[in-house]
Amino acid sequence: MARPGVSERTAWLFMAPFLLLFATFTLWPVLFNGWLAFHDYFLLSGNTAWNGFANFVFLAEDKQYFHPALLHSLIFLLVVPLLQLVAFGLALLVRPRRPGTGFFRALFYSPVILSVAIAAVVWQQLLLPDGLVNWLIASVTGLARHHPPDWLNDADYALAATMLFFCWKYAGYYMVLYLAGLQSVPRSLLEAAMLDGAGAWARLRHVTLPAMQPVILLSTLLSTIAALKAFQEIIVLTGGDAGTSTLLVYAYFVGFYGQNFGVAGAVALLLTLFCLLLAWLQMHWLGEHGVLRHGGVK
Repeated sequence: MARPGVSERTAWLFMAPFLLLFATFTLWPVLFNGWLAFHDYFLLSGNTAWNGFANFVFLAEDKQYFHPALLHSLIFLLVVPLLQLVAFGLALLVRPRRPGTGFFRALFYSPVILSVAIAAVVWQQLLLPDGLVNWLIASVTGLARHHPPDWLNDADYALAATMLFFCWKYAGYYMVLYLAGLQSVPRSLLEAAMLDGAGAWARLRHVTLPAMQPVILLSTLLSTIAALKAFQEIIVLTGGDAGTSTLLVYAYFVGFYGQNFGVAGAVALLLTLFCLLLAWLQMHWLGEHGVLRHGGVK
């Protein structure tokens, strides 16, 4: 309800800039992509032709490129629990206010503000066959001294290396979210649990995690979406080669290089539906009535 003397038209007037931008740059592209997924689109002439589910049939039969891209996207999702564990661990590490804590908070967050292109160039140098990473592995373990792995050009290692880069790049962002969540945990509950004899693990499981349920849900949702739409990190590090082509990379190549925008739209639509499915599952598992609110598995 509007305040006395303020009409509803004024509220809509203030919301109009956001609604206009949202409709132009988010809602319309999503709707157009859904429409495009069921059409052939001819870029030069601008003509379209309804083809039913032909684009989806093409994807189902594309075992050479689409099937591996789908598999790589599913594997890339493994970075989500790793990212959350690393971010939560960093948050627990820098939570106490001690001398130097601020420095380490800034240090752990610094990769987030770096450009992906700049950070990827540094990682490319580190992961060269004669780079620092292989030198450290050979020095410490003696392995790969004569045949060092080519981390970004070998299909056996490239996807894992890209996932590690992704985790390093964004762990600081989720660390900040978890730090905010830890600050919201009622200290009275922690003190009561300590008086009842609960150890550190019991307090974490039955007090801290249930209290941080909204933050954990938000972080998991955001990181899942980020992992599924990872594109720039893959393109800069590997160019989409060496077994790192994901659904988004596949859509990019088939659309802009293959000029098949209908198939690219079908891939994007499938990716959107998959994101919605994962979001629903995470809301069910980690939401208000999920396992975290019950201190463990229901």
